[in-house]
Amino acid sequence: MKHLYEEMTFEQFIVFIRSHQKKIEENINIYLNLESYFSEQDRKITGIVLESFFHLLIHLDLKLKDDEYKKIFETWLQSQISTINAKYFNLFLYIFEKAIMTLIATAKQNTLAIIMFLLSIYSHLIFTFNKIIDETEDFDKTPDLVEINRLKQLDKLNKLLISCSGEKDLPFILKKCEEIFHYKRCVFYAYIPWSQQFYGVIGAELPKVQSMKGHIGANMTTVFHTKKPIFLKDPHIFVKEEHIKLFNLSSVIFVPIVHHNQVYGWVTFDQMGVEFDCSKDELMLLEQVGKRIGLYLSRSNDEGVTESLVHLTERESMILDLLAEGYDNKKMGELLHLSEHTVRDYVGSLMTKLQAKNRTQVVASAFRLGLLT
Repeated sequence: MKHLYEEMTFEQFIVFIRSHQKKIEENINIYLNLESYFSEQDRKITGIVLESFFHLLIHLDLKLKDDEYKKIFETWLQSQISTINAKYFNLFLYIFEKAIMTLIATAKQNTLAIIMFLLSIYSHLIFTFNKIIDETEDFDKTPDLVEINRLKQLDKLNKLLISCSGEKDLPFILKKCEEIFHYKRCVFYAYIPWSQQFYGVIGAELPKVQSMKGHIGANMTTVFHTKKPIFLKDPHIFVKEEHIKLFNLSSVIFVPIVHHNQVYGWVTFDQMGVEFDCSKDELMLLEQVGKRIGLYLSRSNDEGVTESLVHLTERESMILDLLAEGYDNKKMGELLHLSEHTVRDYVGSLMTKLQAKNRTQVVASAFRLGLLT
């Protein structure tokens, strides 16, 4: 059947969005603040969701196919499900639609094609949202016994954290978390915010875990900076294929380790290759787990490594900064006009002062102690 209008491609739509980025953002802000029936909570949560979605849109790869960008939208919605309910989802759609419609009313472009493409996106978002809600409804209608069990799980975690002390006990804590929360694998990844790098630190099959490092890309940043647990039933969009194969990874949950809005990293929970579902209540439970572990890591440990006792020389600080950026000894030597042997000595000194067993732990400890900001 021939359409009465020229259809817009995904690439054309994203180019249109990027070309009018500033104006769309202005319109969103205006409508958020104009709606008199919005409460402050409505504005805050809807604004967060709008910002996240718009950031995702403008950073999408123009070469994505229909099924690929739709999967990204699905994953983005899954990442937001612990934050939004049906009310905020509809408010998000309402404000974004008004912002776009106001723009295209004066834009010299194929208005009908833009509207139709936007409607196709909306249809997919609504379908996906309802599907996610339907899948979690049975979980969310939990009896009192289930709620009591969750409180018992948190109580077990609290007792565990009280009985432990310092980073040296973190591997034991994560292993016990597998038992308490009924997951087969739990892995900790440290995060360096200014360089947006992550490092595998603790978990079973340690060589594999510590081989994991890299940068969080634009698409991933939108999802992972929510500071909320993220459930990825299908991780392929946000996790590299090589990493999925390395860990035999299927469904996975990323739980931010947070204290005072500072993200130390993420703990992942999965069932070692077995796909699973996750309810909103489960994500809320794991959010508390992340906060408690974040509080634990913020405490001074019994090894006496505290900010006031750690003093670095100027050269050690420079080596530490480069370590955090992911440079190897050879490259650091070239940048600082030092031999690899000398750089290795400085790295060894840092490991001694921070009581770290490897380079990754040096960075993680320095970040926690405020030596890296």
